[in-house]
Amino acid sequence: MGFKVFSYDIRYTIYDIREYAEPSEAYVGGEQQIWVGVEMNVGGTILKVAAVQMSSNSNKQNCLKKAEEFVFLAAERGAEVVALPEMFNFSGTIKEKKENSESVPGPAINRLKELARRFRIHLLCGSILEEDRGLFYNTSVFLNHQGETIAKYRKMHLFDVTLPDGSSWRESELITAGNEVVKVATSRVIFGFSICYDLRFPELYRKLARKKVQIVFVPSAFTLETGKDHWETLVRARSIENQFYVIAPNQIGRDSQGRSYWGKSMIVDPWGTVLAKAPEKESVIFAEIDLSLQEKIRKNLPSLSHMREDLFLR
Repeated sequence: MGFKVFSYDIRYTIYDIREYAEPSEAYVGGEQQIWVGVEMNVGGTILKVAAVQMSSNSNKQNCLKKAEEFVFLAAERGAEVVALPEMFNFSGTIKEKKENSESVPGPAINRLKELARRFRIHLLCGSILEEDRGLFYNTSVFLNHQGETIAKYRKMHLFDVTLPDGSSWRESELITAGNEVVKVATSRVIFGFSICYDLRFPELYRKLARKKVQIVFVPSAFTLETGKDHWETLVRARSIENQFYVIAPNQIGRDSQGRSYWGKSMIVDPWGTVLAKAPEKESVIFAEIDLSLQEKIRKNLPSLSHMREDLFLR
């Protein structure tokens, strides 16, 4: 598979699959016997992670193929954990969304299960529209290196707003809110889960921190209107105040309804340092997560243990 580096930093590398990869060589469910990536090294403190920034539309099969190609590229470059953005597999009208909803597991998740198993990676399947007994949820699914579902999170804060540009979003017209805070412990890391608009509710992230979570996912479709002012501030704030890593893959560009998304997918460390930020195009960003750094920060600046639980957690 051909690729070219277009931006490099000592801490991270960014690749653009559209310009430099050859899709025909990517694994997209065919017969190629390609094994890349490794199971997370038990006992190690360094973890290589990747976040995918993409532009989803109403062509579901194209979205899935593109997601698979990006996951292939991330795994080929040694990522042990790969994260896709919110609603990575489809974007459309309410009617179209209902028609393209799936159970969990379903066709989209099953395709990604095969990728996770084949490439020996942990894979956050961004989020999809899940249908369950007549209700619809904005759902993240997390797969281990054997392609098994080890966590499922349903977005709990729904985006019902009118923005300064006059555009109106009513996620609750279709989506039912989830009610469960979700974490999962693997052989090396404790992961926590959230989706997009959840980012504005620090209570969720503090609860994850109290559960000793080390890495939090925030797959998003953060709008252009709000993202330009709030995205980086919110991502870094959640990281700083809870002293954990944040992996935030975002949508970019316009969807089939003409709505614009901010992009700038990010990976941020527990000090609030931006380890990787995506350019203004579909791309994959990489960073090395040092779990010993988080331990050091929490030891030297023990703000989490200084919280006045007697006042705030009654």
